[in-house]
Amino acid sequence: MVELGYDPYGAQGGDIGAGVSTWLSLKYPSNVIGLHLNFISGSYKPYLKENEKLSDEVLAFQKFGADWSAREGGYSHLHATKPLTAAYGLNDSPTGLCAWIIEKFNSWSDNKGNIENIFTKDELLANITLYWLTETIHSSMRIYNENSKKPVAFKENEFVKIPVGFAKFPKELPTPPRSYIEKGFNIQHWTEMPEGGHFAAAEQPQLLAKDLQDFFSFLN
Repeated sequence: MVELGYDPYGAQGGDIGAGVSTWLSLKYPSNVIGLHLNFISGSYKPYLKENEKLSDEVLAFQKFGADWSAREGGYSHLHATKPLTAAYGLNDSPTGLCAWIIEKFNSWSDNKGNIENIFTKDELLANITLYWLTETIHSSMRIYNENSKKPVAFKENEFVKIPVGFAKFPKELPTPPRSYIEKGFNIQHWTEMPEGGHFAAAEQPQLLAKDLQDFFSFLN
């Protein structure tokens, strides 16, 4: 970013981008004026002192997250351990590729029981077509394997010190309570969104954009 002339700059991330933006902010705080997130990596663990007890709300979150993972997390384990196995089959079958991708758009969006409340068929098919024509489903899975080698687990003295804003969408994947996030991030701005899910930028672009504007305006 600095080589491109952006110094300083702000960072924003959801999903995989949340992890990338977090490490960017942690490693290069002098270059980043603020970090805005709408997702916390599932591998996130702040540094905890020896024998530090977790609060009841954090323990409840961890149980909820484990239950969610047991129901919904099979894809992630496969991506992280055997990404090529599924990739060969999905690259060979447009129907299989469609099912693999659309299932997540359906399960993780705030669609109130009908996926077309949020996404048009053209939007969904455009996404699938991009993977199909470029044969990139494997690279999208492989990143889980690479991420598993470097989880967002903070060591002693690792803390995102720059100002951090967070937009919490109600249908997002399991999100730690604010108290737990604040053990690793300098939260200065927190917004409870009225609607939206995991695909916030596609589902509720105006809400996300406004929160970005509010956060970075707050820093000026």
